[in-house]
Amino acid sequence: MSVAVVGVDVGGTFTDFAVLRDGRLEVYKLPSTPSDPSTGILQGVSDLAVGEASFVHGSTVATNALLERRGGRTALVTTHGFEDVLEIGRQNRANLYDLSMDRTPPLVPDELRFGVPERVDQAGTVVASPRPEDLTKLVSTLDDAGVDSIAIVLLFSFLNPLHEELVAEALAAMKSNPFVSVSSQVVPEFREYERTSTVVVNSYVGPLMSRYINQLENALGSGLRIMQSSGGSITAQLASNQPVRTILSGPAGGVVGAFHLASQAGYSEVITLDMGGTSTDVSLCPGVIKETTSSSLAGCPIGVPMIEIHSVGAGGGSIARMDDGGALVVGPQSAGADPGPACYGRGEQVTVTDANLILGRLPQDQPLAGKLELHYQRAHDLMSQLGASLGGDARNAALGVVRVVNATMERAIRTISLERGYDPRQFTLVAFGGAGPAHACELAQELGIPRVLVPPHPGILSALGVGIADIVRDYSRTVMMRGSEMAKDRLDAGFSTLEDAATAEMADEGLPIDRLVTRRFLDVRYVGQSYELTVNCPTRTTGFNEAVSRAFHRAHQQRFGYNDPSEPVEVVNLRLKMLIPVDKPEQAVGRQEGRDSSAARVAENEVVFQQGPVPTGIYQRDLLRHGNVIQGPAVVLQMDSTTSIPPGWKAEVDGYGNLIAEPTG
Repeated sequence: MSVAVVGVDVGGTFTDFAVLRDGRLEVYKLPSTPSDPSTGILQGVSDLAVGEASFVHGSTVATNALLERRGGRTALVTTHGFEDVLEIGRQNRANLYDLSMDRTPPLVPDELRFGVPERVDQAGTVVASPRPEDLTKLVSTLDDAGVDSIAIVLLFSFLNPLHEELVAEALAAMKSNPFVSVSSQVVPEFREYERTSTVVVNSYVGPLMSRYINQLENALGSGLRIMQSSGGSITAQLASNQPVRTILSGPAGGVVGAFHLASQAGYSEVITLDMGGTSTDVSLCPGVIKETTSSSLAGCPIGVPMIEIHSVGAGGGSIARMDDGGALVVGPQSAGADPGPACYGRGEQVTVTDANLILGRLPQDQPLAGKLELHYQRAHDLMSQLGASLGGDARNAALGVVRVVNATMERAIRTISLERGYDPRQFTLVAFGGAGPAHACELAQELGIPRVLVPPHPGILSALGVGIADIVRDYSRTVMMRGSEMAKDRLDAGFSTLEDAATAEMADEGLPIDRLVTRRFLDVRYVGQSYELTVNCPTRTTGFNEAVSRAFHRAHQQRFGYNDPSEPVEVVNLRLKMLIPVDKPEQAVGRQEGRDSSAARVAENEVVFQQGPVPTGIYQRDLLRHGNVIQGPAVVLQMDSTTSIPPGWKAEVDGYGNLIAEPTG
């Protein structure tokens, strides 16, 4: 028997497991343990009795530490005169006309920012080296400050890291042994503010993340990998050293899993909709999974590669309430796993889950995730109180809650599609997460999306994506080449240097480098622009510059709606992706069983849709077979999720076990 691969995704409400062994998939869910996520993981591993296995973990530890501002006491060591770069930041304002806006305070306070008298110029030439006595004084000062972690970010270190290495070597003598991040190792790229912010975030979450990973690795044994935000997994050691790469770890697993299953079924242009207990994450994949290096979380720019994911505070646990103006508001506050929605038996505030239960879109008599008994009357009583505030009853209030949360998710999908030059009518909506399939058809109808794909196990798709994610290492280097400097042989030399270093590092980690796949990309912009677009590096030698320019002009037209082929372009950064493919399960196309789905119909209940209450067929997902067709209105039940098919829609089971829902009109 082969060694199992266990994908683990810790969400705000549930911890999900996907066990892959001998071509079979086993799924499992249990409530998360927010005080210590590893407790839920170890409980699940014990319940599953997987035996010998390798583990891939989608973690929210770094994310939550940053969002909740509970990271380590962090110091910044930078070039003298640049201590306030975090405070100065950029002139961009989230709300241009808000004169009373308070900026998010920096992660490093003024008293913990230290300047070193040194200077490297814009060509990487040493102008002034740090003196030994300056470094000795710095070590003493930092020891007295009692810091947990330190970020080292010196000017132009991405061109010459010598001085950063000297500072790091000096800090190794500190008595407190703090967590140290060096910018030339984490993100060796230009843009001082973004680079500083990224390395500070890495140090800020570093102590907490490294302790968590070490604890989990000791409990699970060797073979632990961590999902990173770019859609690939990395070793536990690298995740401990560079936890900033795991900031969107769990949501990235969902996109990987959704794109794999949709592509396998013949739908490569998809919009992913991951609605969990706390938030909804959406991502647009136009034939590929899109990445960005200019993300921001909790007011902190992060410059490492991440899948382009847009998150909103709209989940099954999002709390519904009246605001000061008397309007109905849903989220972003969430009931989470503890106390959870009112229907869990402990919560005192109604949520989206309670609304779906009252409307009949969740079954009263079936435990959620096979474990949680739902308390309908408790949810109904509390929703009635909200309804009275709105001048209606519990049913009207529940419909309002669903409309409001759907509007939030609809805006999120518009943000990643229409606002970026893509027509959502040309995509398939892949719905997953515990709550996604309950809302997907109504969202698709509002946006004109022609179909919805619900995977066989939507509630654990992020765990599956984590388990099947390729092993990936991302590298970058700023080069700033334009015109005649932008020669293929010069770029090849830069890429070769990165590849040699990457191959050596991955070999040292014991990874199977004989399976390495190399992908080269270029960050390109018009000369004088302050932002770049990433394009594939052309392989041709003849006409190389023209090929780079054409690729950039096309990307610029797609992203911004215009381009100017008469303007010169320049290559800003080299980007290298080193990938070791992981075997992915391929489900054989099932035998056509016919259109009749009556064997899976287990009941008929009254369910409330936007059109009002209607008799609705209730189906068990595990009884459906390839070719079965369900006419809406219908509700499809399964352990990890519930799918709602409104009137005017139908759903068919394809050969891979997916539900493909489409309007009938």
